[in-house]
Amino acid sequence: MAFFAVHRNGRPATVDDLAPLAFAGNAHFTAMQVRGGRVRGLDLHLARLREASHELFGAALPDDRVRTALRVAINAGPPDVTLTATIYSGADEDEPDLLVRTRAAASPPAGPLALAAYEYERFLPAVKHVGELAKSHLARQAIRDGFDDAAFVDRTGRLTEATIWNLAFFDGDSVVWPEAPMLAGTTMGVLRRQLTQLGVSQRTHPITLDDLPDHAGAAVMNSWTPGVGVSRIGSATLPDAPAFLATLHRAYRAEPPVEI
Repeated sequence: MAFFAVHRNGRPATVDDLAPLAFAGNAHFTAMQVRGGRVRGLDLHLARLREASHELFGAALPDDRVRTALRVAINAGPPDVTLTATIYSGADEDEPDLLVRTRAAASPPAGPLALAAYEYERFLPAVKHVGELAKSHLARQAIRDGFDDAAFVDRTGRLTEATIWNLAFFDGDSVVWPEAPMLAGTTMGVLRRQLTQLGVSQRTHPITLDDLPDHAGAAVMNSWTPGVGVSRIGSATLPDAPAFLATLHRAYRAEPPVEI
């Protein structure tokens, strides 16, 4: 049977704890893959929760309290889990509440993926919030249209991100990150700093659908994986880029896992 557990503020959650969340929309979260009780990019996850809490609630839980709650949840189950930490407006208006959910460890799709391209801009794009009805609807639409998932372009035509993924491209020399309002993923943050340490060239540049034929590869990434190949975005095809994907995975492995 698959493992599943929920904790609220460092203790097992009750039905009364969870019932109000069925109608809650004022919340944000971060998701991570825990292996052996450790996670890569923990500082980025904590910073994401802290900054989003200040944006949404004007206050944030101390990092040490968040880490304690994460540790309680991890110690209650197996050492390899998918962990989601959600912060929401609780009963105490002066301080938000923290809900931690652990479930079976996730595995990425094998790829390469074909992504439909839709015009869509997330509200508060820098915040990983729970208001994602449009994104989920477009993911289902992409599958109905014969794709694996969806990528988004903004009103100016710039590629931003995919449904649950960040995008990265390869121009033959450098890793190219899209320049546009988006959610900066924690795996993306890990890769950017480790690619710098490895001396791999990177740049940030606006990328449109018309620009895609000039690129030598593309990938998506999230907490599941540092890189899954992308073969198509909209009507534009992209070549296989095994060396590019290998570089992303090598950079990710260079990030030391941290015990929570």
